[in-house]
Amino acid sequence: MEGMRSVRVGNAGGYWGDDPAALRQQVLGEDPPRFVTADFLAEITMSILQKQRARDPRMGYARDFVTQVAPLLGPIRERGVTVIANAGGVNPQGCAEAVFEAARRAGEPLTVAVVDGDDLSGRLDDLLAEGVGFDNMETGEPFGPHRAEVLSANAYLGAEPVVRALAHRPDIVITGRVTDTGITLAAIRHALSWPADDWDRLAAGIVAGHLIECGVQATGGNFTDWQRVPGLARQGFPVVEVEASGRFALTRQPGTGGLVSPAVVREQLLYELGDPAAYLCPDATVDFSGLEVAPDGPDRVIVTGARGAPPPPDLKVSASLASGFAARGSLVVGGPDVRAKARALREAFAGRLAEACATAGVGPVEELRVDLVGDGAAQRGLGGEAWEPSEGLVRFAAFAPDRGPLLIFRKLLSSLILSGPAGLAVTGGAPAVSQVVGYWPALVPRNRVPARVRAFRRSAGGAVEKIAEEEVRPVGPTHAPSGPTTGSTAGQVAAAPVADAPEGPMLRVPLGAVAHARGGDKGDAANLGVVGRSSACFDWLRHHLTAERVAGWARGVAEGPVTRYELPGLLALNFILERALGGGGTRSLLLDPQGKTLAQDLLRRPVPIPADLLATIAPEDRAASPAYASGSAP
Repeated sequence: MEGMRSVRVGNAGGYWGDDPAALRQQVLGEDPPRFVTADFLAEITMSILQKQRARDPRMGYARDFVTQVAPLLGPIRERGVTVIANAGGVNPQGCAEAVFEAARRAGEPLTVAVVDGDDLSGRLDDLLAEGVGFDNMETGEPFGPHRAEVLSANAYLGAEPVVRALAHRPDIVITGRVTDTGITLAAIRHALSWPADDWDRLAAGIVAGHLIECGVQATGGNFTDWQRVPGLARQGFPVVEVEASGRFALTRQPGTGGLVSPAVVREQLLYELGDPAAYLCPDATVDFSGLEVAPDGPDRVIVTGARGAPPPPDLKVSASLASGFAARGSLVVGGPDVRAKARALREAFAGRLAEACATAGVGPVEELRVDLVGDGAAQRGLGGEAWEPSEGLVRFAAFAPDRGPLLIFRKLLSSLILSGPAGLAVTGGAPAVSQVVGYWPALVPRNRVPARVRAFRRSAGGAVEKIAEEEVRPVGPTHAPSGPTTGSTAGQVAAAPVADAPEGPMLRVPLGAVAHARGGDKGDAANLGVVGRSSACFDWLRHHLTAERVAGWARGVAEGPVTRYELPGLLALNFILERALGGGGTRSLLLDPQGKTLAQDLLRRPVPIPADLLATIAPEDRAASPAYASGSAP
């Protein structure tokens, strides 16, 4: 295996709840990859799994993985596929035991490697005593006052322990919190014998992992021009073909739907990206700013230009905290005057709720949102004016430190049905009150988090024996991350120079006529990646789509600064909108707490452009939606 000239790695899932047929598609496909990775973990997932394990020590892993892999144990061995999944959650050993039980029922021999050591829940007090602060890396808030609220705390391990696990020739590798990119990079490093300090090649492997970690988003899912994606109902999961040099191609499983094109790849490379010159991972620091993509035949795109440097000296820790309670409910409202009716409902309910809480002797809710869904509630004005809707869903959401006011919220909402404006209808039952899990990002020195690797083998006779165990500590050089290197922040630096006024006619068009985009979340910040539809369109965007301009459009979205980064090789700009997601995760009462809709709404914003700019766009890259293609004189 080691020392191959190239290797194929496929993805079979981007989150817990993704397509349950994905693993089958990759393993039983016409051209199965040598390795198949699957990502099951997000910050909120870890707290859910921790609660499951607290109720039952055998739980705490993604049981869906066991269901998916059980019928494929024979084909995995027969077809020479190795599956790598972070489905172990907070109990990788329990997940491995469940997989071995499936092998017992199927009568299949099996080798499974387990990687853990990321769970810091039981070590927090010792680490605090040793001087590890765990202060919030985004806000600077001290950790100490929140210690009793911790539900889970996991360090993000890198590829190294998975590389060690693969040395034992397992059929399946089950990990805890290994980074989304790390499970892909480990397969590449193992197959191509890359050393742990070949920074540019490691960077290429990390970019490959970043590209496929969210499954079909790399093959047309969530693509701006989704109308161009064939077979949307059965998209093929992605495969990267990585050469020993680090050059790689993205494609998809043959015979499946989807679209792999430079435009799709550019969008996905920007997904959940911060400073493109400093993408921090446990394995390397990656510079995305020089990436380039090029077509290489139907549904095949080449990616080059990744640059790497040593990783930071600390590992990121994702902790989840018990952070209060929330409730959400809704009513349907019909037209006419839908906006006015929603305003009246908001005022009436807020007054009734405050009065009822005071009468009951409980404190008020800490936050209340009443949004008219269908009237820009998710985008919060980013795309400009919205049309008056003919109907809508009035969504009520509240947060409080304890359950008391939310139990009143729950019962009071239904009182609006007979006393509100005309045209109200019931939808759903009484709102549920649920615990809010807060996200707490922190850092821990990498040398304080040893990983553990164990390998187990089930023979044809049925006995399971441990064949290897080792501790893996991070080694090698590190590099302290510097501040932003290429960004411009609204209100803090001069705007990008504006080009001379063009000669000839001008058009007023939606931004989507000259760009496509993808949005993502980074904690409480949203990122908006905007890609020019041609080189000329990118030049126009570079001059005119400044941080100041986007910050002005996003006044109703971002409470913090807006920073812009440039990625010329991708014809792209990346905007970071700070404090834009209402606290992020389950703490947020926003309709779209992850900022998934923001980029598409940005594309609705009308802008004046030279009329001849549209002629620079290739037919396959022109806006597919009539909403973006329309234009008029400015």
